Amino acid sequence: MTDSKIMFDSKSKAKDNKQSKQQANQQAKQQAKLPAKENFSEWYHELLMTAEVVDNRYPVKGMCVWFPFGYAIKKNVYAIIRQLLDPDHQETQFPLLIPENEFMKEAAHIKGFEEEVYWVTSGGTSPLDVKLALRPTSETAIYPMFKVWIRSHADLPLRIYQIVNTFRYETKHTRPLIRLREITSFKEAHTVHATWEDAAEQVEVAIARYSEFYRRLALPFLVSRRPSWDKFPGADYTTAIDVIMPDGRTLQVGTAHHLGSTFAKTYEITYEAENGEQKLVSQTCYGISERCIAALISVHGDETGLVLPWTVAPTQVVIVPILLGDKEKVVAVCRQIEKELCSAQMRVQLDTSDERPGAKFYKWEMKGVPIRLEVGPKDIEKGVVTLVRRDKVKKAVPMIELVSAINKEADELQTALYTKAGNFHESKVKEVASIEQAKAQTLVGVALVPWCGEIECGHNLEDQVEANMLGEPQYLNFPEAACAVCGKKSTGRTYMARQY
Repeated sequence: MTDSKIMFDSKSKAKDNKQSKQQANQQAKQQAKLPAKENFSEWYHELLMTAEVVDNRYPVKGMCVWFPFGYAIKKNVYAIIRQLLDPDHQETQFPLLIPENEFMKEAAHIKGFEEEVYWVTSGGTSPLDVKLALRPTSETAIYPMFKVWIRSHADLPLRIYQIVNTFRYETKHTRPLIRLREITSFKEAHTVHATWEDAAEQVEVAIARYSEFYRRLALPFLVSRRPSWDKFPGADYTTAIDVIMPDGRTLQVGTAHHLGSTFAKTYEITYEAENGEQKLVSQTCYGISERCIAALISVHGDETGLVLPWTVAPTQVVIVPILLGDKEKVVAVCRQIEKELCSAQMRVQLDTSDERPGAKFYKWEMKGVPIRLEVGPKDIEKGVVTLVRRDKVKKAVPMIELVSAINKEADELQTALYTKAGNFHESKVKEVASIEQAKAQTLVGVALVPWCGEIECGHNLEDQVEANMLGEPQYLNFPEAACAVCGKKSTGRTYMARQY
């Protein structure tokens, strides 16, 4: 065989290998591709399954199973909540079952949940003397104990929280993590105070903590005071946090309720003041559910998969060896990098599977890994690694600066995520002047509508706009404008949107 023939065969083989690799990479990309995000419902459901967040195939409607990977995301997300609450709250756990006689004591509260309660009526084959409710929320389980625990002003303030499952017989269309019959991860805090004003301050503290929580998830949000007809049953008022989803609808992702003395009267929760007088306490409660993860996934995700902030990603860095030339040397260098990053307290995965590099790239992009490191023979020769962020920013980084470079890129990625989400959020909120404009805006996002504050005008707005009133924006000031219904001038505004 001539030298030219050998050279030709070698070039032909290299060309075939290159084409084969490109085809494999293209096939992997097509397999990883999700539906267009514009078709939000289809995109969302497929992403939850493909990225192995939750499995919706459990044989009870509205109940999902967490995949181990999804559960790891949940653990990291809720670790932030615990970190924010633990300095002045104590974590606890109350029973799942609530006796009917305790549950039925607070009339307004029960009216708000009466259609949603699951009841346990027998133990084995024996009927129960008292029906037991599966908690839809825990006020009626916790507050009888507060009566026992609280004696004097020295016991106040009392702040506790628990992260538990709750059950609501949801009759609307269920959606994984968004509208469920079993809420698997309901964080509910309950606080007790000597005065109404102290409780009001605690509501502000709760909103501040929730605001910080969502900032860490790089999620912009709206804060509003819910209208009186949409407040928590039994509360004096409710302040809520909403995130705007990709289709323009809003998702309520946190609430804080000032309960006044409503439940204190019902459950006879009193304390002895310094002057010896017996006084009713004032209370608050505030909650977040796994809807926070639904918002995280929905706002940041793209057609390649999850996009996770550094803090909550189960795998923060994936190392992909490019196995060419001296393969053993490449793997050895990758293992050394893995060891170094683990020593720096990073969550690292070294992918030594038999898949082609392209297939690995798309797999880990689907999982939302913030940073990918590619290490091949040429990189090793130059003393660098190729760093690729989840937002597609790509650069060569010296190996001797790897830890500091990754930390810097993680911070920049967080900023980029927040900026992108913020731009989307701002594009979806528009101030309008009339009912017609509000109706058009709520088809694509959130309308900020002039409202005089009268209940009749509020109901009229909801009926004519055919959207929900989220309530008055908090911490914002507006000039006078004519109410979209009655024309009365006021500085009042309300957010209106279609809700999940």
